[in-house]
Amino acid sequence: MNDNEIKEMRMSILKAIEHDGRVDLKELAIRLGIDATDVANAMSDMEKEGIICGYQTLIDWDKTDDERVTALIEVRVTPQRGQGFDSIAERIYKFSEVDSVYLISGGFDLMVIMEGRSLKEVSSFVTNKLSSLEAVLSCATHFIMRKYKMNGTVLARKYKDERILVTP
Repeated sequence: MNDNEIKEMRMSILKAIEHDGRVDLKELAIRLGIDATDVANAMSDMEKEGIICGYQTLIDWDKTDDERVTALIEVRVTPQRGQGFDSIAERIYKFSEVDSVYLISGGFDLMVIMEGRSLKEVSSFVTNKLSSLEAVLSCATHFIMRKYKMNGTVLARKYKDERILVTP
């Protein structure tokens, strides 16, 4: 395979596994018309290169007895000399409570996504850990009320009207 064919194969694999990380490698190879060994080797290489960063299961926690509160926290920070936002983002993502950290545009610099067992737990994290960091200037916390779609997967199905039709 030449470099262009390898790039195309890798992109095909990434697009195929992006929404279904559990797909069987042999099935994936057949679907893409690629040898299964080439698929396995390409995936292994992409894992080593950090292109494939992990595999996760998408769970709709609202359908379980596990109570969780998801918060989106906008954070305004002072960039660090010579490091920009990277060092403060790293300090924030090292907190075990934090699921994701993004550099964003607009009135805030970082978006922190976290889950807690209660509003009080999230509030405690923001007050005692996040806002107390020296580089943090301010925070705005938003709570997720309901999740409809996550990572391309619909969680909340359309409401089905089960009323009986009554006609005069």
